[in-house]
Amino acid sequence: MLRYRADIRTLAFEAIYFALLVGQWIYAPTNLWLAVPLFAATCVFAFFGAVATHNTVHCPVFKQRWVNRLFQIVLTLTYGHPVSSYVPGHNLSHHKHTETQRDVMRTSKARFRYNLFNVLFFFFVIGKDISKGEFQYIGEMRTRNPKWVRQLLIEFAVLMVVQVALFVIDWRKALVYWLIPHVYAQWGIVTMNLLQHDGCDATHPYNHSRNFTSKLLNFFVYNNGYHGIHHSHSGLHWSLTPEAHGREYHPHIHPNLEQPSIAAYCWRTFVMNQRLNYDGTPRVLEPKGEDERWVPRPEETPEDLGAEAYAWPRTAPGN
Repeated sequence: MLRYRADIRTLAFEAIYFALLVGQWIYAPTNLWLAVPLFAATCVFAFFGAVATHNTVHCPVFKQRWVNRLFQIVLTLTYGHPVSSYVPGHNLSHHKHTETQRDVMRTSKARFRYNLFNVLFFFFVIGKDISKGEFQYIGEMRTRNPKWVRQLLIEFAVLMVVQVALFVIDWRKALVYWLIPHVYAQWGIVTMNLLQHDGCDATHPYNHSRNFTSKLLNFFVYNNGYHGIHHSHSGLHWSLTPEAHGREYHPHIHPNLEQPSIAAYCWRTFVMNQRLNYDGTPRVLEPKGEDERWVPRPEETPEDLGAEAYAWPRTAPGN
C-alpha cells in the first residue's frame, strides 16, 4: 500500500500526534511538569505533520489515489489547514519561481532591521499574500481542475466540522490542544522558507538553497534539511534525498550552505543579527515590489497536485 516503506515513520508520527491530542483532551493534566512537556510535544508533532503535508503534496505516500485523498484529510487535521491548499503557494509559486516576484514567499519581504523579528514574524508578513494566491488559484481551478477543488473543499469541510465540534464541547481545551499547535505548525513550516533561502543565490544551479545536515534533525523532519536537492527533484521521495544530495550537490555547493546545526545557525543569524549572504557578505535587500502573476495551467504541472497528481516520480534521479 505504501509507495516507500520509509513512510512508516510518517504514519507513526501522525499516530503520536493524535495520541497526544486525545490523551490531553481526556485527562487534561494540571501538573505543569507534565502538562508543559506534553503541550510542547503536541506543537512539535503538529509541525512534523506540516512537514509530512509538504512531502505529501510533492510525493504522495500511498499507491492508491483514494487512500492518498483520505490521508490528506488526516493530515489536514494534523496541520490545521487543507492540505491541498499547500499546492498553490508552495509547489507552484515558490518552487517554480524561487525568490522572484512570482514567489509569494520570497524572503525579501522580511525587512525588519533586527533579524530575530524577521524569523518571528515572517509568517504573518506573507500570510495575506499566500491566502490571496490560494483563493486566486482555487477560483481558476473551479472549471479547469474541479477534482482538485473538490478534494480541497472536502478537506476544508472535515476540518471545520471537527474544529467547531471541539470548540462547542470545550473551547478551552480546543484552544490549547487543537488550535495553538496548528498555528505553531503553520508558522513553523512557512518560516522554514526564510532559513532555507534567505541570502542564497536563486539563479545558481547549486547555491539556491541552504541545507541542514544534522542526522538527528533530518530523522524528525523526514530529511527536509536537504533542501537543495528537493528543489531540483521536488518529486523525489524524502528517504532518497540524502544520497542524492551527496551525489549531486555536495561536490559543488558552497560549504556555508551545508549547515551542521540549525540551532547554531539560528543563533548567529537571528539572535546575533547576522543577516548575511551565503558567501559571508552583508545581505542587501532588493526592492520589495509587487507580486507578479504566477498561476499555471493544471496540465503544465501535473506532478504538483498532491493526491490528484498523475505523474508521480518513483525513482531517484539518475536511476
